[in-house]
Amino acid sequence: MTNPTVFLRDCRTYDPERIRGIVREAMQAMDLRPAGRTLVKPNLVIAHPTLFPHAFTRPELADGVLGALRDRDGGMTELAVGERCGITVPTRMVFNEAGYRPVVKKHRAKLVAFDEVPQVEIRLAHEGRLRDYLFTPEPIARCEFLVSCPKFKAHPWTTVTFALKNYIGIQDDRHRLIDHDHRLDEKIADLQSIIQPRLVVVDAIVAGQGRMLTPIPFDLGLVIVGNNAVAVDAVCCRIIGIDPASVGHIRLTAERGFGPIDLAKIRIEGDVPLDAAQARARGFKVGLVRVEQYFEGSRIRAYAGPPPEPERTSYCWGGCPGAIEEAIEIIRNIDERADEKMKPFHVVFGAYRGPIEAKAGEKVVFIGDCANWKGRIDGREVEVVSTYRDRRLKDPYTFRVSDIFVKMAVVFRNLLFKRREQVLRAHGCPVSVAEQTLYIAGIGGTRNPYFAPASVVPFLRGYIVWRIVKFFKRLFGMPELKRAAPPQTVASS
Repeated sequence: MTNPTVFLRDCRTYDPERIRGIVREAMQAMDLRPAGRTLVKPNLVIAHPTLFPHAFTRPELADGVLGALRDRDGGMTELAVGERCGITVPTRMVFNEAGYRPVVKKHRAKLVAFDEVPQVEIRLAHEGRLRDYLFTPEPIARCEFLVSCPKFKAHPWTTVTFALKNYIGIQDDRHRLIDHDHRLDEKIADLQSIIQPRLVVVDAIVAGQGRMLTPIPFDLGLVIVGNNAVAVDAVCCRIIGIDPASVGHIRLTAERGFGPIDLAKIRIEGDVPLDAAQARARGFKVGLVRVEQYFEGSRIRAYAGPPPEPERTSYCWGGCPGAIEEAIEIIRNIDERADEKMKPFHVVFGAYRGPIEAKAGEKVVFIGDCANWKGRIDGREVEVVSTYRDRRLKDPYTFRVSDIFVKMAVVFRNLLFKRREQVLRAHGCPVSVAEQTLYIAGIGGTRNPYFAPASVVPFLRGYIVWRIVKFFKRLFGMPELKRAAPPQTVASS
């Protein structure tokens, strides 16, 4: 990218026509015209108008972006909106709850649920890669003009989530969980080798602070537009007072030549100067809080030791500890009295070596395959042995992830059979937000979010249709995985 540019534009409300004008003007200034297969990738990790109103890229922003793409049409052969949401929720449900269907229909585009299309192998060759290949949905693999529309949010695993972190959604569940551990920043950087967005439009009108799935709303009043994801992320970091080099995936991606983080190399335009944007963002709270600190003052006591490969990090920022922080907030969001009525219990992560101060009757849950500990709990000798399997042995072709009903069955079975025991083990690497939500609700005695009246019917509807679609695609011989052609070799003479 020879001329990375970022526009900071004032936009106090979700007015689709104003957003359309902002994006169109920025595209004109950057001489951008979408052509060929064009795909818009929002952040719909989870969405609901009342339960999760600030977690996702709003449909009004998507409305404006799609309109601007139509206005600047340079020969689009296809216009689509694609996403894979998180925590084992069918993407069909999230499209509905986020209000995307009427918007997409309005602009004669199509919706693509990445969990319902074939996954294509993409070979990697750069130094420092975690794997030799990754999988991405076929619409991403054949996309010719990608538009990334992230939500401006904090994140408990990666500090912030802007354009680069938005790439986690270009994989299906089985692949997005591989390396979603202490190597998460490297995984995000690797994903950038699949494709680069030609246009980035950040929903920073109402930003999300503190966390990712249940963020605290923060009125920032900005639409941020750019032509380079690294540059956009660098400017977003500076707006909230963070050095982009301190955010692992942003630094790694910049080091690999995908874009600059030095503001001197980025052209910043728009009607809001950077210092004015920084003044608006004063007090914005980011993620990245250790789990012990996060649960201080609550009825959950957390303990964390280092993950495998201790020479790399003393804490698993990308795995289980961050997931439980999101899980407790989902429960608090569903059950206002959760902290008041929760039974005290303890959670342990990694190779923790200190004491566990559990009283009689207080459950202790060792979370994650790498959890290991030896000592006394309530006067009894306990030894928990790590079952961690080297992440390099996980094959994306054979790796399987359970859907939510299987996860429920496993968690409920564990809670039932171990109900008289003080120590429980939750296996996985990572143990997902969904599973940890189920464990907290089951042990703590709070409401289970999966049974919340506001979401259970749309969830079941989305799940059933998703399963039917997958069944018929398999029935008619549509492969779920597509292997890339082997690289050509030149015979030596």
